[in-house]
Amino acid sequence: MLLLWGAQTASAFGDRLYAMAVMWMAWEHAGAGAMGLVAVAESLPYIVLGTVGRRVMDRFASLRALAVVDAVRLVLVAALPWAWAEFGTVGLITSAALLGVGGALFDPNLGAMVPDLVRPGEVQAVSGLIDLTGRIARIAGPGAAGLLLAVMPLAGVFWVDAATFALSALALVLLAARVRPAAAAPQARPHAAGVRPGAWSLVRTHPDTGVVLAVHGIGILAGAVSLAMPALLAGRFGAGASAYAAVLACTGAGALAGNLVAGNVRLPEPLTAVYCGTWAASGLALAGTGLAGSLLVLLALSVLSGAVSPFLQIALSMHFALFPPAARRRLLTVDLAVIRTCGTVSMLFVPRLAAAGPTAAFLGGGLAMAVAGGAGAVLGLALARGRRPLPEVEPVPNLAARD
Repeated sequence: MLLLWGAQTASAFGDRLYAMAVMWMAWEHAGAGAMGLVAVAESLPYIVLGTVGRRVMDRFASLRALAVVDAVRLVLVAALPWAWAEFGTVGLITSAALLGVGGALFDPNLGAMVPDLVRPGEVQAVSGLIDLTGRIARIAGPGAAGLLLAVMPLAGVFWVDAATFALSALALVLLAARVRPAAAAPQARPHAAGVRPGAWSLVRTHPDTGVVLAVHGIGILAGAVSLAMPALLAGRFGAGASAYAAVLACTGAGALAGNLVAGNVRLPEPLTAVYCGTWAASGLALAGTGLAGSLLVLLALSVLSGAVSPFLQIALSMHFALFPPAARRRLLTVDLAVIRTCGTVSMLFVPRLAAAGPTAAFLGGGLAMAVAGGAGAVLGLALARGRRPLPEVEPVPNLAARD
């Protein structure tokens, strides 16, 4: 478990450090347009591999293969300043796309392995720990990048980032050495045609999972209005950067507190209803933000919004953990494709529209999220009564280390 957490920590921290550094490089040398192109280039591989890359994903379904992916990412990150110097914006965008391919291969594959790398009773706790690690990385990664930029050139930040991928690769190699080869083999073996169902087959036979994927995408799309928070603060309260920082701090504090509960208190069944109901609660908090009559109320709603977010991630992880490894991997890949698509689409128009009328945008986005989540919760309860057994599409090895 320590090695698994170490790999996840190094990878999450490296991802955030890279995101901060590459966006800064794009902004400093090529402007806001280049930042948008870099973001699209990094997201596109998730969308492509999530829709047509099933066989490619299966080839990287082992710990050693993921260690190789991190080793390649190490080289790409370390060479990114050279790619910029030699090829300019084209080199930067190409590097971002290649690193996006690495992330698209790494994230769903490792996520799919987690339930089989720990004991059954530890899945929720480990999901909570991984969620907490990711949240800390969102703060520590950009913060560390800012501190590093104050004492070293931008190229040095990428070298530090490369070192995090080296740590992740090393942790994965050590973890693979502790896993019995016979147990790990089914994960990496190419599958025979028709043995492992595709995403559509899984959704058709398990419609509650389709509900989860749909609500997740709608939540990401509607939640993009939160990017207009500075406009809401300025227009409604005449507040500035310090108030925005307070909102972010309250959201982060709420998320940390919520994680302690979500990762350790048994979630009720059915998980689909819990997941969608949490989206409904998040939507109500978002709508309330647009109607907040004072900054104090808005900060309280920020704490509430942050507190419910860990339940979303952990309930989603627990839902996918119910499936065998190959099905789980496919669903995680599709889920990433869905949220990357919705996130990319929303970034094209939602923030600009929201900034023009932030109060209406927060209210509309929040209500849309609440309605989608509420409908999903009702459907989840109804579908749970007639849920079919999960597909036995391949052996499910217990990869947890035996002491």
